Amino acid sequence: MRTHLLRSTAAAIGLSLIAGVGAVSSVGAAPAVAPTADIVDTASAAGGFTTLLAAATSAGLVDALKGPGPLTVFAPTDAAFASLLGALKLTPEQLLANKALLTFVLKYHVVSGKILSTDLAARNEPVSLAGVPLLVKKDASGVTINGYAKVTTADILASNGVIHVVDSVLLPLLAPSERPSPNIVEVAASTGRFTTLLAAAKAAGLVGALSGPGPLTVFAPTDAAFSGLLRRLNTTPAKLLRNTTLLKKVLSYHVVSGAITSADIASGRSVVTTLGGAKIVIRKSARGVTLNGNSRVTTADVLASNGVIHVISRVLMPR
Repeated sequence: MRTHLLRSTAAAIGLSLIAGVGAVSSVGAAPAVAPTADIVDTASAAGGFTTLLAAATSAGLVDALKGPGPLTVFAPTDAAFASLLGALKLTPEQLLANKALLTFVLKYHVVSGKILSTDLAARNEPVSLAGVPLLVKKDASGVTINGYAKVTTADILASNGVIHVVDSVLLPLLAPSERPSPNIVEVAASTGRFTTLLAAAKAAGLVGALSGPGPLTVFAPTDAAFSGLLRRLNTTPAKLLRNTTLLKKVLSYHVVSGAITSADIASGRSVVTTLGGAKIVIRKSARGVTLNGNSRVTTADVLASNGVIHVISRVLMPR
């Protein structure tokens, strides 16, 4: 299952990079002569994008990216691509295996029309060629995509469109009928950091719900966080797992209906209602995000096919 996600993610990068490593111009700077190279040729001439170009070829998208356009491509860098493959423990060859998923993710980095940085408002939601919208925000600090990918170089002009280089691969939250693996449970299992959480979910009979269509937002305590809880309660993992009533109450307190990314959380104080009906107080500042004043989000926006995971440092306890 993890391999599918890796493939889709890597694929995503592929397409982005393919279109995006083209001509290297500074933000907002227009060349004196209109570019003659299309998006693919621009990427190819830049060098260092063999996997990206191979992904586009494998997905059958080269002709589209060389067509008349115009197209706007948000292109992850080689560094973003390497980081993704390393995190997912996927090889470039494995990336190319799932052509259907590869095509979808690559299309998620492309928007019909030529959108320059000067065309952007504070908040934009252009629809990608995959049919799924992107969230593009622009402020004094620059431009971000989906709340986590930063545009590092904008307005790289090609003969059939424009490329904006981004520092992360973009991953869409898919419609239920289109969602690939892995789901929330599979993503958590693949990291090796949530064995106690997954054992608790199994004991409480919640694995089915966390593997279902969703979308869900899960605030996921690590094994270290559960160890801290066991010390505070002076109990053992075995005793904790036997109390299924308590487990259900505690675990449902970590799950919220709907996919809430870090970009959706407003600065300051906000409150969300969990599946158990209890409230979590979220505070977001320049220093990060905390829950109920004592649990810190250490890793945000870990995307799964049926929602999003935010890793937290302390188990949340409902009143």
